[in-house]
Amino acid sequence: MTSTEPTALAVTRPTIDSFLAAVAAGEGIPIELYAPDATLDATVPNWRFTVRGRAAITAEYGRWFASAGTFEELTRAPLPDGEVVTYLLTWTESGVPHAAHHCHVLTLGDDGLIAAEVVFCGGRWPAELLAEMAAAS
Repeated sequence: MTSTEPTALAVTRPTIDSFLAAVAAGEGIPIELYAPDATLDATVPNWRFTVRGRAAITAEYGRWFASAGTFEELTRAPLPDGEVVTYLLTWTESGVPHAAHHCHVLTLGDDGLIAAEVVFCGGRWPAELLAEMAAAS
C-alpha cells in the first residue's frame, strides 16, 4: 500500500479512519459514521445520483463494499472540514479478483460525523478487464 504521510489534521479524523477501515473490511459502512441528514453525491460510470439520509447511504454502500479488500493505493488530503481520500481497492468476489478506483470528498459536521460526501467511482473491474488494462499500459 502506498500512502501519503499523515498530517496532524488527517490523524484527528477518527470518523474517516473508521470509514476506511469499514471499506477494507467489506462489511458495509456503519450507520453511526453519518449524520442523520447526510447526503451522498455519487458519480459512477455513465451515471450520477444522490442519496439522502444515513440509512440510505449505508444501504447503498452495503452493496459497494460487500467483500473484504486491500488498499493498493491510498492518499488522504486534509481539508478544513474533512478530507479528500483516493484509493485503489482490490478484492476477490466469487473467486474473481476485482479492483475499483475511487475519490471521496468527505465533509464532517461540527459533531465529527460525515455530513456530506461526493464520490467518483471508476467502476468495478473484474480480472479480465484488469488484464486488458494492464496490456494496454
